[in-house]
Amino acid sequence: MQYEIGRTSRLGNRKTNQDRLSSIETEDGVMLVLGDGLGGTKGGEIAAQTLVDTINNEMERHPLPVLHPESFLEALILQAHYAIQEVGQAQQPPIEPGTTAVLCLVQQGVVWWAHCGDSRCYLFRNGLPLYRTKDDSYVEHLYQQGELTMETLDGHPMRNLVTQCIGPPKISPNVSVSKGLPLAKDDILLLCSDGFWEPLDDAQIGALIKKGVLNESLNTLAERAEHASYPKSDNTSALAMKITSLQLIKKDPNDDIKIHTRNETNLSGAIDEIERALEEYSDEMKE
Repeated sequence: MQYEIGRTSRLGNRKTNQDRLSSIETEDGVMLVLGDGLGGTKGGEIAAQTLVDTINNEMERHPLPVLHPESFLEALILQAHYAIQEVGQAQQPPIEPGTTAVLCLVQQGVVWWAHCGDSRCYLFRNGLPLYRTKDDSYVEHLYQQGELTMETLDGHPMRNLVTQCIGPPKISPNVSVSKGLPLAKDDILLLCSDGFWEPLDDAQIGALIKKGVLNESLNTLAERAEHASYPKSDNTSALAMKITSLQLIKKDPNDDIKIHTRNETNLSGAIDEIERALEEYSDEMKE
């Protein structure tokens, strides 16, 4: 698989940037991470940084591809939740910071994502938002219940109130995880904070990022978001990955040996999983 990565993170009209993002690239896949530290509590930037650090550390311990991506992503976010609590308690005086979290895993030509909060993950195909995460926010809940229209979402006074986040000890995060989705050439995955997506239209985002270099497109969109929200623009961050080819890149002979060894391990695990599933669902299959 071949791809292009782009990113941007701007301060906006805030004193500090509490957004954090990371791309972890390996021979067998990519993990994208973004967190938007909550401004209503002290230490939002600490929470977002701990999210990124936790995922980076866990990815070193669990090389891709993983056998169970959905449970893996959920476990990563929950682990970051508890890590943030530990970091918060270690501060003097102790604090209870929080952050949104959105992860995107790409391996073997398939993508999965998981999130908690109102930072989003999009899949754009031909410039159109084929999929996006559903915001964990008060206004999104009202919209889903039919109590708000699309036209009234932007100006709602409680549009920034999230109903899910990670970090605070009194919260038990409800992590939303997608099913695996096969990717196509030129698909674009986009992770972004609400400071990026809220002032922009999805169609506007898709039309621009499918053209030219991702970094340039994201910087242009972030600048537009800042101007549209001025003088109250939030931190504006985005991380994107464009699939330029799904073909495997030929490695040198030494790399082939390493990949072969890793694939044998994965094959053995896959066989075990198939046998377990056959045994578990044998009665249903007979019907």
